Amino acid sequence: MAETEHPVDFSRAVWRKSSRSSGNGECVEVAFHRTAIAIRDSKSPGEPFLRVDEAQWARFLAEVKAGALDLG
Repeated sequence: MAETEHPVDFSRAVWRKSSRSSGNGECVEVAFHRTAIAIRDSKSPGEPFLRVDEAQWARFLAEVKAGALDLG
C-alpha cells in the first residue's frame, strides 16, 4: 500500500477460510472490503496481513486457476 493511500480498516472484517482448506492448520483466510482484499495466515490471526487491490486479487486468482502456482 502506498503511503498516500487511505488505510482500510479491517478490524471488524469477516474472515473466511478457503473451501479447499484441508483442516491441517495450514490455511489462508481472506476478508473483503469494497476497495481492498486482505489475506492472512489462519494460525496467526493477530499478526499483520497482506492487503491487495482488486486487480492484484484477480491476477492471483487467475494464476491459481491456471495452475501456475502449483508446487507439484
